[in-house]
Amino acid sequence: MKIKDVILTKSYTGFYFDDQKAIKQGAGHDGFMYLGEAVTEGFTAIRQAGEAISIQLILEDGSVALGDCAAVQYSGAGGRDPLFIAEEFIPFLEKHIVPELIGQDVSKFRPLAEKIDTMVVEGKRLHTAIRYGLSQAILNATATARRITMAEVIRDEYDVEGDVYDPIPVFTQSGDDRHDNADKMIIKQADVLPHALINNVETKLGKNGEILLEYIAWLRDRILKYRTREDYSPVFHMDVYGTIGLAFNYDVDKMFNYLLKCEETAKPFRIRIEGPIDTGDREGTLKYEKILTSMLNEAGSKLEIVADEWCNTLEDIKLFADEGAGHVLQIKTPDLGGVNNVAEAIIYCNKKGVGSYCGGTCNETDQSAKTTTNIAIACRAIQCLAKPGMGVDEGYMIVKNEMNRVVAAANRRAKK
Repeated sequence: MKIKDVILTKSYTGFYFDDQKAIKQGAGHDGFMYLGEAVTEGFTAIRQAGEAISIQLILEDGSVALGDCAAVQYSGAGGRDPLFIAEEFIPFLEKHIVPELIGQDVSKFRPLAEKIDTMVVEGKRLHTAIRYGLSQAILNATATARRITMAEVIRDEYDVEGDVYDPIPVFTQSGDDRHDNADKMIIKQADVLPHALINNVETKLGKNGEILLEYIAWLRDRILKYRTREDYSPVFHMDVYGTIGLAFNYDVDKMFNYLLKCEETAKPFRIRIEGPIDTGDREGTLKYEKILTSMLNEAGSKLEIVADEWCNTLEDIKLFADEGAGHVLQIKTPDLGGVNNVAEAIIYCNKKGVGSYCGGTCNETDQSAKTTTNIAIACRAIQCLAKPGMGVDEGYMIVKNEMNRVVAAANRRAKK
């Protein structure tokens, strides 16, 4: 089955582009708006509308395969590619990429995805968002041509063992509305919660971490009070955006002791802390997260460090896994470029005994969320992010419903 036409349109994401550097420097709020000037290159405001480019691949039989080029909320931060603006990149795609796609065979996913992912135009690799969207569309095209799910395509082409497809835990994110949204998660019995968006020391973590500790205690008590069954025991997952390192001036003993306080406060629930440190570069961030991971292991702690910032590409993920810099690695799907890299990253983490979190960003689309959910199922990630958006219900619905549909369809086919 070959591609006979390509249609490109500007699309919208489920959230916004935010200037992380400006936020960390203390940008104020006016309602949902951030106050002050943007400081990251490409931003015209600290918060601006998220956008994407939708790709429709028209196949020989008239069927249509979809993919969305999308980038993370904090574009241009943590070593990531710059801001992705649709109006700037649609002409680029029409000139350089569409002619390369016409006539390509999509009977298999991996060869064409890898070709696009490694393509160089004018001396540069394609923006991660472009590689992300194109590879989604190719995967969707292969699944459409073969009349199977995207999960089955991935498991077949990457030689993942097993005929049974199982649902995996879904991680929900609250945004700044970390109390009301946590209630939604409790009602829906989310497997992992709440993200919490702790991205400022003074207003969200506390100078000594006291604000986060108070929130963990509140969440613990809230679940114990309102859960409708005794065996509902979600994993706590707090994303702190490097603020623990800032609050404790990178003193490893103080950071370690604070993490133990977080663990004790969360009991009887397990807890993960994502991005405790961000030194502004890969080497420093990896060094500190490796040290803390080792210290927690030696102490017999069950708290898990989740690596995120500077663990962006497939190569980064392999390095963090090899070095033991984190118990769990977030595979931040848009940052890896082609979704072929997402599959390889999950498989590599599982092989190394490191937690494979198939994540992403609130600033994605329904289509990219469905695609990466298929990959997470196929490769057996330890958890999958509910996305896009920060409203809980919408992202949870998209990912959970896709997961249930895919698992049911793939398992029924496997039994025949």
